[in-house]
Amino acid sequence: MSSWLGGIGSGLGQSLGQVGGSLSSFTGQISNFTKDMLLEGVEEVGDATTELHVSNSKLAELESSFTSQKSEHDRLKMHHAELEEKLEASEIQIKQQSAEYRTLLQQKDVEISHLKARQSFLQEEVQHLQQSAQSASAGLAVLPVTTASSTTTSSSASSYPSRPSGSNQGFHSDEMDLSDAIWSQQEINRLSTELMRLEAEVTHWRRMSQASTATGVGNGDQGEIIKLQRTIKDLREEMRHEVDEHQHELTAMQDAQRQKMAEVSRRHREELAEYEERIEELEEQNQSGVGQATSPSDTSKLLELQNSMKSLQEAAEQWETQVSELSASLEEAQSKQASLQLERDDAQEENAGLLQNYTRLQASVVELQTRVQEQEEKALQKAQLDQEIQALRQNLAAAEKEIERLKNLDEGEPKEEVEHADILELNTIIGTLRQEKEVLEQEKLNLQERLNVAEVSAVSNNAAEPADSELVEDLQAELERREKALRATEEERDTLISELEELDQQNQEATQHMISVKEQLSGQLKEAESDLSKLTAELSTTKDQKRAVEQELETQKEKTSQSAFTLNDLHMGKQQLERTVKELKDKLGHAHEQSREARREISEMKKTLQEREEHLSVAEEKLNQSGERGTEAQGSLDELAGKKKELSDLRRELDEMRSSQEKVMSEDYEMKMENRKLKEQSEQALSQMEGLNKQLKENQTAQNRTVLEKETRIEALKLEKNQLETELRQTERTLTEQGKQYQQTIEELTRARSMDASALQTDHERAIKLIQEKDMEISQLKRDIEQLASDHRDTNEMLSITVSGQKQLTDLLQEKDIFMDTLKQNAAETQMEMENSISVATREAETLRQVLEEKEKHLGVMKEENSHLKEEIDRIKDQQSRPQPMAEPRTLDIITELETEITQLKSSRNGLEEEIQTLRRTLEEQQTSLQAQQTEIEQAHVRHQQTTLNYDRLINARDEEIAQLQQSSADSPPVQGEVILQEDKTQSLNQENGNEKHDLSKVEIEKLVQGIKEKETEISQLNEKNLSLTKQLDQLVVSRDEVSKLSQMILQKDLEIQALHARVSMGGGGGHSQDVMFLQQQLQAYAVEREQVLAVLNEKTRENSQLRSDYHRLMDIMAGKEAALLKLQQENQRLSNMSDPSGSQEMFKETIQNLSRIIREKDIEIDALTQKCQTLVTVLQSSGGESGAGSGGVSSNQFEELLQERDTLKQQVKKMEEWKQQVITTVKNMQHESAQLQEELIKLQGQVSADSDCSSKLSVDYSRLIQSYELKERRLGSLSQELAHVQQTITQLSTTKDVLLGKLDSVAQTPEVVVAKSSAPSLTADAPSHQTASAVNNNKQQEDVELLRAHLAEKESMIRTLQENNFRLSNSACASESEQRSHATEVQQVRDKLDALQRSVREKDLLIKAKGDQLSQVSESLRNRENDNEVLKQAVTNLKERALILEMDVKKLKEENELVAARSREKESEFRALQETNMQVSLLLREKEFELSSMSDKAATVERMLKDKEQGKSGELNQLLNELKSMQEKAVAFQQERDQVMMALKQKQMETTALQTELQHMRDKEQRLNLELERLRNHLLEIEDSYTREAVASEDRETELRRKVNLLDVRLATSSSAVENASQQASMQVESLQEQLSGVVKQRDDALIQLRTSQEQVNQYAVSLSNLQMVLEQFQQEEKAMYSSELDKLKKEREQWRTKAQRLEDQASALQLNLDEANAALDSASRLTDQLDLKEEQLEELKKQVDVRQEMLEEAQKKLMNLLNSTEGKIDKVLMRNLFVGYFHTPKTKRYDVLRLMGNVLGVSREDVDTMLEEDGRQGITGWMSGWLGGRGAQSVPNTPQRPTSGQSFNNSFSEMFVKFLEIESTPSLPAPMLAHHDIKPLSAPPPRRTTSAASSTAAGPAGSSKRAGEANPFLAPRSAAVPLLAGSGTGGSGGHLLMKPISDALPTFTPVPVSAEASGGAFLKDLLKQ
Repeated sequence: MSSWLGGIGSGLGQSLGQVGGSLSSFTGQISNFTKDMLLEGVEEVGDATTELHVSNSKLAELESSFTSQKSEHDRLKMHHAELEEKLEASEIQIKQQSAEYRTLLQQKDVEISHLKARQSFLQEEVQHLQQSAQSASAGLAVLPVTTASSTTTSSSASSYPSRPSGSNQGFHSDEMDLSDAIWSQQEINRLSTELMRLEAEVTHWRRMSQASTATGVGNGDQGEIIKLQRTIKDLREEMRHEVDEHQHELTAMQDAQRQKMAEVSRRHREELAEYEERIEELEEQNQSGVGQATSPSDTSKLLELQNSMKSLQEAAEQWETQVSELSASLEEAQSKQASLQLERDDAQEENAGLLQNYTRLQASVVELQTRVQEQEEKALQKAQLDQEIQALRQNLAAAEKEIERLKNLDEGEPKEEVEHADILELNTIIGTLRQEKEVLEQEKLNLQERLNVAEVSAVSNNAAEPADSELVEDLQAELERREKALRATEEERDTLISELEELDQQNQEATQHMISVKEQLSGQLKEAESDLSKLTAELSTTKDQKRAVEQELETQKEKTSQSAFTLNDLHMGKQQLERTVKELKDKLGHAHEQSREARREISEMKKTLQEREEHLSVAEEKLNQSGERGTEAQGSLDELAGKKKELSDLRRELDEMRSSQEKVMSEDYEMKMENRKLKEQSEQALSQMEGLNKQLKENQTAQNRTVLEKETRIEALKLEKNQLETELRQTERTLTEQGKQYQQTIEELTRARSMDASALQTDHERAIKLIQEKDMEISQLKRDIEQLASDHRDTNEMLSITVSGQKQLTDLLQEKDIFMDTLKQNAAETQMEMENSISVATREAETLRQVLEEKEKHLGVMKEENSHLKEEIDRIKDQQSRPQPMAEPRTLDIITELETEITQLKSSRNGLEEEIQTLRRTLEEQQTSLQAQQTEIEQAHVRHQQTTLNYDRLINARDEEIAQLQQSSADSPPVQGEVILQEDKTQSLNQENGNEKHDLSKVEIEKLVQGIKEKETEISQLNEKNLSLTKQLDQLVVSRDEVSKLSQMILQKDLEIQALHARVSMGGGGGHSQDVMFLQQQLQAYAVEREQVLAVLNEKTRENSQLRSDYHRLMDIMAGKEAALLKLQQENQRLSNMSDPSGSQEMFKETIQNLSRIIREKDIEIDALTQKCQTLVTVLQSSGGESGAGSGGVSSNQFEELLQERDTLKQQVKKMEEWKQQVITTVKNMQHESAQLQEELIKLQGQVSADSDCSSKLSVDYSRLIQSYELKERRLGSLSQELAHVQQTITQLSTTKDVLLGKLDSVAQTPEVVVAKSSAPSLTADAPSHQTASAVNNNKQQEDVELLRAHLAEKESMIRTLQENNFRLSNSACASESEQRSHATEVQQVRDKLDALQRSVREKDLLIKAKGDQLSQVSESLRNRENDNEVLKQAVTNLKERALILEMDVKKLKEENELVAARSREKESEFRALQETNMQVSLLLREKEFELSSMSDKAATVERMLKDKEQGKSGELNQLLNELKSMQEKAVAFQQERDQVMMALKQKQMETTALQTELQHMRDKEQRLNLELERLRNHLLEIEDSYTREAVASEDRETELRRKVNLLDVRLATSSSAVENASQQASMQVESLQEQLSGVVKQRDDALIQLRTSQEQVNQYAVSLSNLQMVLEQFQQEEKAMYSSELDKLKKEREQWRTKAQRLEDQASALQLNLDEANAALDSASRLTDQLDLKEEQLEELKKQVDVRQEMLEEAQKKLMNLLNSTEGKIDKVLMRNLFVGYFHTPKTKRYDVLRLMGNVLGVSREDVDTMLEEDGRQGITGWMSGWLGGRGAQSVPNTPQRPTSGQSFNNSFSEMFVKFLEIESTPSLPAPMLAHHDIKPLSAPPPRRTTSAASSTAAGPAGSSKRAGEANPFLAPRSAAVPLLAGSGTGGSGGHLLMKPISDALPTFTPVPVSAEASGGAFLKDLLKQ
C-alpha cells in the first residue's frame, strides 16, 4: 500500500506540475493566436470602398499593436510566474531540509530520553543496593534485587521504544503542517509535566520506603511474579506448538484435497479410455457384420439407447444452463466478495490502528504496574498495599472493558474471513466441476456422432452378430453409471447452491452496514473523477488547438525569416553593385589615362602640323616669286577667290536651312508629343470613368456584403447575450448547489462531531473536506474553461476579419524579389569566385595539415624509440657499473652499434625538424594570406555597415516625411474603442505611423525594427537570467545560514549525548547521583528551551507569510487606485484639449515631438547595437586569429571582468542580506495584526454580504440600462431613416432644377438670345411686376414657375421641420450618450470594486481557514506583543487616510471631468453658430458678386442698344430689350432659387457634419471627420464647377438631357439610397465593433483574474503536493523498516512452499499431458500465490491472537494469584463431598483405589497410602472409618441428588464411572490441538458443524465462559469462574493440578465452606448436614 500510495502521489505531483506549466503558457499562446487571427482577417474587407479600407486598415493596425502589447504583458506574466515557481521550489527545498533536520533533532531527543531512562534505572539500582545492604546489616531475609531490577529493565525496555515509534507515527501521519507540529509540541509539554509529576510521586514513595523499618511483605509478590512469568513462557510455547500443529493440519488438508482431485481426474480419464475402446469395438463389429440381419430385440435396444441418449442430452443442456446461471451467480458473488475484501482490508487497517493505540495504552498500564509493584516492594504498610491493589483492579477492569470492546469489533472480521475461505474453496470446486462438465460434454458429442454412424451402418446392414446384445448391455451399464455420476453431480450442485445462498445471505448481512457508510463517499469520488476526466479532455482539446496555433506561428516565423533572408540578399546585391561601381571607376581611370595619352598624341600632331605649315609658307613664297614672273596667273587667282566666296555663301545658306529644318522638326516633334500626351490624358480620363463605374458597382456589392455581415454580427451578439444569460443562470444554479453542499457538509460535520472522537471521525471529516474542495475546484475549472471557450470564439470571430493584410505585403515582397533577382545573380557569381578561392586555399591548408600530422606522428614514434634506447643504455650502464668477474668483448661491439644507430637517428631527427620548420613557414604564409582575406571580408563588412547607416538615414528621412503627411492627414480618426483610447498618446502615434505600409522602405524599416526587437528580447532574457541567478544565490545563502544553524544545533545535541554516554559508562558507583540530578535538570531546561524556540519559529514563519500576503494585497489596492487616478488625469487633459479648437494643433506638435523623440531613441539604440556588433566582430576576429595561431585560452581582460562581476554579485548579496535583516525586523514589527485582521474579516464579511445585495441591485440597473440603450439605438435608426428621406428630397430638388434649366434653354430660340440671356442685366428687382409685363408671351412658363414655387415652399417647410427634429435628436443623443458614459463608468467602477471584494473575500476565506487552526496558539503569543500592534494600527490608519484622500481626489476629478464636458458642449454649440453665420456671409458675398457681373452685362447691353439706335433699329431693340428683361428676371429668379437650394444644401451638409462631429466626439474620432469635411468641400466645389460647365454647355446637352433625365433620376435615387445605407451600415458596424471591443476587454480582464486565481490555486496545490510527497516518503521509509523484519520471516516460509510446489508440479506433470501440464502449472502458481496471501493473513491473525491471549493470560495470572492468595488454606468442599460419597458408592473390592485417589488428591504419597491401607486391612475398614468420622459412623448421610446422565444407561454403577473419570483426569496427557476456527483457513470445504464450533470458539473469553458455565451449572461456585479462562485461551486439557480443571456439568456441585486446619472431620460432617 505504501508503494501504491507513493506512486499515486508522484503521479499527482507530475500531472499538477504539467497543468501548472500549461496554464502559465496558455496566456502567451492565446496572445499569439490573437496575432495570427488579426493578420488573417483583412481579406474580407479588402474589396470595400476607400474610406472603409482606410478605417479597417487603421483598426487592424490598432489591434495588432494591442495584441503586441498584450503579448508583452503575457510574457511579463509568464516571467513573473516562472520566478514565483522558482521561489516556491526554493521554499520547498528549504522546507525539506528543515524537515530532515527536525527528524534528526527528534531522533537525538529520543536518544536523550533513552539515556535519561537508563540513568533513572541506574539510580534505582543504586538505591536498591543501598537498601539491600541496610537490610543485610539488619539481618532480615530479603530476596535479591536483581530480579526486580531485571523485570523493571525488561518492562522499561519494552515500554520505552514503543513510545517514540508511536510518537513518530503520529507526527508523520499528519500532513506535516506547522499547526500539527505545534500540537505535537503541546502534547510533548503535557507528557513532560506528567513525567515530572510521576517522578515526584516516585521520590515520595522512596522517602516513605526509607522511613519505614518493617520489611518482608513484598517477597511473596516477587515470587508470584516469577511464577507468572514462567507460566507465560509455558503458555507461549504451547501456543507455538498449537500453531505448528494447525499448519501441519492445513498442509495435510491441502494434500488430501489435491490427491482427491488427482484421483477424480484419473478415474475420469480411465472411464474415457474405456468408453473409447468400447466405441472402437462397436465400430469394428458394425464393419465386420455387413451382410447379416439384426434381430428385432437389438433394434428395440438401439431405439431405447437413442431415447436414453436424447434424454441425457436434454438433461445435459439443462445442466449447462444451470451451470451458466451458477457461474453468473458465482461471478456476482466474487465481485461482492472483492468489494467485501476491500472493505475488510479497510476495517483491518482501522483495527490495526486501534490495536496500536491499545498496545500503547497497555504499555502505559504495564509501566504503571511495574512502578506500583516497585512501590509495593518498598512499601511496608498494608493499607497502602490495599489502596494500590484497588487501583490496579480498576485499571484491570478498564482494560477488560477495552478487551471486550475489541473482541466485539473483532467478531465481525472472522465471519468475513470464513466466508472468504469458503468462497475461495467453492470457486476452486466449481472450476473443477466446470472443467469436468466440459469434458463430459465433449465426450457426449463424440458418442452421439459415433452412435449416428452406428445407426446408419445398422440400417444399411440388416444382418448383425449375436454379440451385439452383449455390447448393448454394456452400453446400458455405462449409461447407468453415467446417470449415477450425473445424480452425484446434481447432489453436489444442490449442496453448492445451498452453500452459495447461505454465503450470499451472510455477505449481504455483512456488507449492508459498510456499503451504507461508504456509498456516499464513493459516489462523490466518482463524480469528482468524471469531472476531472471531462476537464482533462477539454484541456487536451485546448492543447491541440494551441499546437495548431503554434504551427501557424512557426509558419509565419518561417515567412519572416525568409523575408530576412531576402533582405540579406538585397544587402549582398548592393555590395556587389558597389563593387561593380568601383570597377567602372577603375575603367574610368583607365579611360582618363587613355585620354591623356590621346592628348599627348594630339600635341605631337599639332607639332607636326606646324612644321607642315612652315613648309607651306615656304612654298607660297616660292609661288609669289613665280607670280611676279606672270600676271596671267593673277587673273586665274582672282577668279578662284570669287568662286571661293560664292562657295562660302552657299555653305552659310545651307547651314541656315539646316538649322531651320531642325527647328521645324523639333517643333513638330513637340507637337506630336503634346498630341500623344493629350490622347493619353483622354484615355486616362475614360479609364477613370470606367473605374469609377466599377467602383460604384463594387461599392454596392460590398455594401450588400457589409449588410449581411452586420446582420450576422447582430445575430452573433444576440447569441452572446443568450449565452451570457445562460451563464448567469448556471452561476445561480452553482451558487444554490454550493449552498446545498455547504449545508450538507455542515450536517455531516455535526453528525461526525456527535460521533465518538476516534480515527474514523477525523478521516470522515477529511474526506468530506477534500470532496468539497474538489467540487469547488471542478466548478471553478468549468467556469474557467467556459469563459476561455467563449473568449476563443470571440477572438476567432473578431480576428477572422483582419487576415488579408498579408496579401499586399506578399505582393510587395514578390515585386521586391523580382527586382532583386538580378542582384542575387551578381552576388552568386562573386560568391562562387570567392568560394573557389577559399576552397583552394582550404585544400592547400588541409594537405599541409595532413603532412604536418604525419610528420608529428613520425616524430612521436622516433621519440618513443629514443626513450626505449635511452632506457636500454641506462640498463647497460647499470650492468657495466656492477662488478663483473668476466668482461666479455661483445658488449663493446653492442655499444658501438648502438652509438652508430643513435647518430643515425639524430641525423634523421634533424632532417625531420628542418622539414617541420619549412612546413611551419608555409603554414604561416597561408595564415597571412588568410588574414589578408579576412581583412578584405572585414572591409566588406564595414561597407555593409555604411550601407546600413545610409539606409537608416533614408529611413529617418522617410519617417520625417511620414510625420509631415500625418500632420496633414491627422484629421482622419482611428476606428477604436473607448478602452484603447485610454492608452498613452505615444502608442496611438506609433499606430498612426503604420498607415503607410505600402512603401518598400516601410517594409525594410519593419524588418530592421524586428531585428532590433529580437536583440532587445535577447538582452532582456540575459538580464532576467542574471536576476534569477542572483536570486538563487541569495536563496542559497539563506539556506546555507539555516543549514549551518541546524547543524550547530545537531552538533550541540551530539555533544550532549556523548557526555551522557560517558557519564553513564562512568556511573558504576553510588556517588554520581548529584551529577545525574544536575544532568536531568539541564536536560529539562534544554527541552523547555527547544520547545519554546520551535514554537516561536513556527509562529514567526506563519505570521511572516500572512503579513507578506496582506502587504502585497494592500500594495495591489494602492497601485490600482493610483492607476485609476492617472487614468482620470489623462482623461481630464484629453477633455481640456478637446474643449479648445487650437488643441488639435498642440496635439499635432506633441505628436511630432514624440515621433522625433522616438526616432532619436531608435537611432541611439541602433548606434549602440552597431557598436556592440563591431566590438563582437573584433572579439570574434581576435579569437579566430588566436585560434589559428594556436592559443585558445581565456584572456586576462575577461578574467578581470569576471572577477569584477563576482565582486558586484557579492555586493548585491550583501545588500540582499541587509534587506533580509530589514525585512525580518519589519516582520517582527508586523507580527501582531492577527486579532485586528480577524475583526476586519468579520466586518468585511458583513460588507461582502452588503456588496452582494448591491451587486444584485446593480445587475437589475444594468439590465434596465441595456433596455434603454436598445431603445435609443432604435431611435437613432429612425433618425437615420429620416435623414435618408431628407437626402432624397434634396436629390429630387436638384433634378427639378435641372428640368427647369432645360426648359429655360428650350424657350431660347436663337443663339444670340442665349448669349444675351447669359449676359443680360436685370434693371428691376421686383419679380411680380416683371411677370405681369411678360404675361402675354410666357403663360405656360409662368404656370410652371408657380407650380415649382409651391413645391419649393413645401420642401422648405419640410426641411425646416426636419432640421428642428435633427437638432432635438442630436441633443437627446448627446444627453443619452453622456448618461450612458456615466452609467458605464459607474458600472465599471462597481465591477472593479466587486472584483476586488471577491478577491479579498477569497483571500480572507483562506486566512480564516489558516487562522482557525492557529487561534489556540496565537492567543498566547498575542498577549506579549500588543505594543507592536499599536504601531501597525497607526500604519493601517495612515493607509486608510491615504485611501480616503485618494477617493476624494477621484471624486474631485470626476466633477472636473463633468464640468469640462459641459464646457466642451457649450463651445461646440458656439462653433456651430459661428459656422452658420460664416456660411450666410459667404452666400451674401456671392450674391453681391453676381449683382456686379449682372451690372457689367447691363452696361454692355446698353452700349449695344445705343449703337443699334444709331443704326435705326429701335423697334427690334425694344422687343429684344423686353425679352431680355424677362429672361434676365427669370435668370435672377432661378439664381435666387439656386442660391436658396445651395443654402439648404449647405445647411444640410453643415447639419450632417455637426452630427458626424458629435458622433466622433462620442467615439473620439476627430481626424476622420476633418478628412470627410475636406472631401465634401472638394466635392461641393466640383459640383459647382460642373454646374457652371453645364450652364456653358447647356446648348449641346439639351436633347441628351431630356432623354437621360429619367435614367439619371432612377440612378440618383438608387445611388443616394445606397450611400445612405452604406453610411448607416458603417455607423452600425463601428458601434458593433466598439461593443465587441468592450466585451473583449471585459472578457480579457475576467480571464486574467481567473488565471491569477487559478495560478494561486496551482501554487497552493504544488505546496500541498510537496508536503504530501514528503509525508509519503517518510511513511514509506518507516513501512520499509517495519516490513523488512517481517519479509525475512516470510521468505523462509516461501522457500518451503516453493519446494512443496515443485513436488506437486512434478506429480502433475507425470499425470497430465503437455497442454494439461501448462494449465496445471498456471493453476498451481495461482494457488501458491493465494496460499501465500492466506498464510500471510493467517500469520497476522495469529500474531493478533497471540497478543490477545497474552493479555488474557496476564489477567488470568493476576486473578489466579488473587485466588491462590485467598484459597491457600482452604479446602474444596464439593470435591471432598464427591470423594466421600464416591467412596461409599464404589464396591468394596475397589474402595482401596478410591482411597488411593483421595490420597493423590490430598497430596499424600503412594507409599504412605499403601502403608496406611495395609494397616487398615489388618485392623479393618470399619475401625478406620469410625475413627476417621470421629466416632459417628452410625449416623446416616443423605445422598446427593444425581442428575440423569448418559452413563446411567450402561450396566456399570455411577461410582465406577466416577472412579474411571478421576483416573483418566489424574493421569497427565498431551494438550489437544484446540485452535479457534477463524484462525484456520483450509482450502478444502469444511463440514457444516464447524461453523458453529467456530462461532462458539470466537466467543471464548472470561465473560462468555463464565456465562456459559453459569447457564450449564447453576450450583457452580463463583470463584470457579476463573478456571475456564485457561481452557478458553488454548491450554485445553493440560496436565496440571486438578483444581485448575473445569468441573463437568454431570456432577452436582455445592458452595464451598472454609474449613480451618484445627477442625476435625466430625465438625466437617456437621456442617454438611446443616447445609
